Amino acid sequence: MSTAPSIPPTDRPADPLPAAGGPAKRFFGAAMDVRLMTVPDYRRLLAGRGLSYIGTAVTSVAVPLEVFALTHSSLYVGLTSLVGLVPLVVFGLYGGAVADRVDRRRLFLVAAATAWLVTLGLFAQALLEVRSVGLLMALVAVQSAAFAVSSAAQGAIIPRIVPDELIPAANTLSQAAGNLGQIAGPLLAGVLVVLPHGYAVAYGIDAVLFAALLHSAFRLPPIKVQGDLLESGGVRMVWEGLRFIASHPVLWMSFAVDIAAMVLAMPTALFPEAAATRFHGGVGLLYSATAIGALAAAAFSGWVGRVRRQGVALTSAVAVWSVAIALAGLTRTLWIAVALLICAGAADLISAVYRQTILQTYAPDAMRGRLQGVFTVVVVGGPRLGDLRAGATAAGAGMTFAWTGGALMCLGLVVAGAVAVRSFWNYSTRPAREHRRTAQIVAQ
Repeated sequence: MSTAPSIPPTDRPADPLPAAGGPAKRFFGAAMDVRLMTVPDYRRLLAGRGLSYIGTAVTSVAVPLEVFALTHSSLYVGLTSLVGLVPLVVFGLYGGAVADRVDRRRLFLVAAATAWLVTLGLFAQALLEVRSVGLLMALVAVQSAAFAVSSAAQGAIIPRIVPDELIPAANTLSQAAGNLGQIAGPLLAGVLVVLPHGYAVAYGIDAVLFAALLHSAFRLPPIKVQGDLLESGGVRMVWEGLRFIASHPVLWMSFAVDIAAMVLAMPTALFPEAAATRFHGGVGLLYSATAIGALAAAAFSGWVGRVRRQGVALTSAVAVWSVAIALAGLTRTLWIAVALLICAGAADLISAVYRQTILQTYAPDAMRGRLQGVFTVVVVGGPRLGDLRAGATAAGAGMTFAWTGGALMCLGLVVAGAVAVRSFWNYSTRPAREHRRTAQIVAQ
């Protein structure tokens, strides 16, 4: 085992951030920690991401609606979603490897520019009324690839522009911005697509909003990988990243609990049937409830960064998510189901913050791109597999079993697995440099 190379000083601004106070004290330290708003690079990046999340959500609704309008087939709508999965996996993993070899700011800018050009392509085909499903699918595939690469680069950039102790706060703000986009984007899309040339208007709005993310990426400083670059490249770097995750139980358990939560306890695919047969309406409330819960949790998330037993905290959050989902699947009263889904959404935000924080602080900088690539694949691919699981189970065993049974299975597996993997259950935050140095020595 060779000696780990020295880790150069971070390129973050050295100026201390103001201590949390004011509203935070009035809410006993629970109000959202917004001290990062004093960091210009992060402030611009958060604003750009927040606006781009809204635009992306608009497009994510407009594309399937346009495909259905052209084909009148739900099969083609499903295939359009599937087309985006393969490039997401491939470029998520490979893009993470690239992010560990090049200037991450430049990679982020190139990937974001590619996604923006794809949005302009969607705008052009709608405006010219090309009416080609094949072209739409091709554009979705390229967009998924660009999204995967930019997400890997973004995730590796965050720990380099904010102080270590505020990484949980940064992830909370990002999650809040994403959930706000999930609420506002679909509502905006529903208004836009019924206008004359509505699809073109929707894609045009996305292009305008996405330009804010390009601006924030352009304003970032160069962010090169800290430490010695690996001699290997391409597929071998991807394999080394996967092997690194497999050799650290804290990391692979953080992925495992997320996969269990999304695949076994994600009821989204059951909402249309539930609205039609059980609640006799309210499908919009069902779809938006978890995002509302996440925003509410973010508003009172000041305590999140002070938790040290992050393995226990992550497990507890997923357990609350599972119980709330299971109970929502048993009730036949819409407002009770919505209230439980709001609770589930709040727990999901907390679990997402801890998953991302563990990933960003545990690994050495030279591994962060690859780990963020895997994170992107899991976060985006998991719900798609969850929809497939829920739909297939409901078709064979009924909606209640698919909804509540899956959530209870998730609860049992996550709690048992977390307790069994002691290094994850006992994981406690230490200074980030100590974590990274220990992980880097093990990786040698």
